[in-house]
Amino acid sequence: MKVRVAFTCMLVCVFLWSSSGQNSAPEAVLNCCEGDILFLLDSSGSVSSYDYSRMLGFLSELLLPFSLGEDQVRVSLLQVGTQPRLEFGFDSHNSQTGLQGALGNTKPLRGDTNTEEALRMAKDWVLKPGGGAGAREELPRVLVWLTDGVKPGDVIGPMEKLREEGVAVLVISTGHGNYQVLRQVVTPPVESHLYFVDIDDMSIITEDLRDAIIEILRAERLQVRDVSTDSAMLQWRPVLAGLTGYYEIRFGPAPSLGVSEREARGPGTSPSTSGSHYQRLTRPGDSSMARLMDLKPDTTYMATLTPKSNLQVLNPLSVTFTTKPEVLSPTVVTVSDSGANGVRVSWGPLQPESVQSFQVEYMALPGGKLHMTTVGQGQNSTLLTNLQPDTQYLVTVSARHSSGRERAMSVKVCTEEVRPALADLQLTTVGSDSVQVDWKASVDGLRGYWLTWEGQGIHGSTAAPRSSLYLPSNSLSTRLTHLPPATRVCVSPVYRTARGEGLCCMAQFHSDASVWGHRS
Repeated sequence: MKVRVAFTCMLVCVFLWSSSGQNSAPEAVLNCCEGDILFLLDSSGSVSSYDYSRMLGFLSELLLPFSLGEDQVRVSLLQVGTQPRLEFGFDSHNSQTGLQGALGNTKPLRGDTNTEEALRMAKDWVLKPGGGAGAREELPRVLVWLTDGVKPGDVIGPMEKLREEGVAVLVISTGHGNYQVLRQVVTPPVESHLYFVDIDDMSIITEDLRDAIIEILRAERLQVRDVSTDSAMLQWRPVLAGLTGYYEIRFGPAPSLGVSEREARGPGTSPSTSGSHYQRLTRPGDSSMARLMDLKPDTTYMATLTPKSNLQVLNPLSVTFTTKPEVLSPTVVTVSDSGANGVRVSWGPLQPESVQSFQVEYMALPGGKLHMTTVGQGQNSTLLTNLQPDTQYLVTVSARHSSGRERAMSVKVCTEEVRPALADLQLTTVGSDSVQVDWKASVDGLRGYWLTWEGQGIHGSTAAPRSSLYLPSNSLSTRLTHLPPATRVCVSPVYRTARGEGLCCMAQFHSDASVWGHRS
């Protein structure tokens, strides 16, 4: 017995030492995976202290190579005893230092083997996506159950429910457990997900179990970003980091597959990218992206990434994407600086690399004469002059592209109305509170006249409310009566769209009239 105790202490010391020696982690596993692993560890009274320490040492060695973190692998530990206990959740440790320290400080629960309650906790809290210490729904989830096989309890039903929810179940039994029961709870294939091993020989299965976990969690995601009309960025997880090897990338227009051909290929396969019309790139083993160039607009492409390594056989990954349609200028035409005889027309985008020239056509509506002007590829506006006032024009901007394609866009614009100012204004006092108002104006386009008048106080301040009067276009005079002693009178010509510039004059009376004016 003394020898057994001494040997146990020695094993614990070795376990603690290996926890700090993280530099020995196999680099091939770094950045390989993304997902959540829950370890269900039997620490009931049937598990001896020696066996318990061996299990912890096994977990330490198994997990040491993995990269931990939110976008990597997350680990949680749930112990099985009379009252199962969550030692740490998925968000607890983002580094190997923290994880290995937590494993080294874990103590057994003892008591009964209440696996059913532990599985309920796993289903309702730990492995439930998004809740509590929950797993990530969009990523794979793995349950690894370490047991001595003694009285496992009614676990077939709960394990089946976990598998139905997408959780992969793996089992390691260190005793003589019921093979038929354990065989039913694991996720196929049984040969790589169920292990019977003596407690002193657990290191024998470390690599096989790790490979089984990697097979489930391997982040074989090939993504396409920054897709434009002629390029796209290919991104992937660097599964060759730390290995001797390189990535081969083939890309080209995706072939069209009929339904029967897709079914014949089966799931998980993709059309070949070995044809001569495909381009080929290579990238070193530590790279994680490549830009695909010289693509055609509005075309569906297939890209295949094949990791090449003499140490591991890794499956190729394929992805399809569609480039954006070619944007042909002009996509927008605007009008500014509009006047009676001219307007400025602007357009965009310029695209000097593909546009040879711009052509601007304009004509008065309806049925006016067509005018045309041509501007260079680097010019995005032009001033149209000698236009008719108060007239609607149709303006069309066309671009001739180097590819031979043309694009045109039209817009309607109205020139401003010519609104001549009032030519003359005269006031003639008639009596003590009346004035004769006479004016001259251009008759073209006139709709009428707008008269306003108001009494003026000291220093020009307003002394009475303003009055106004509208007169037809054939009126060139009127008489205002009952005006204040000092009255400012203004006349403005009225056109179709706005008033023209008017004139104002002051009428002075030597009277104390208290009734203010109106038109006679």
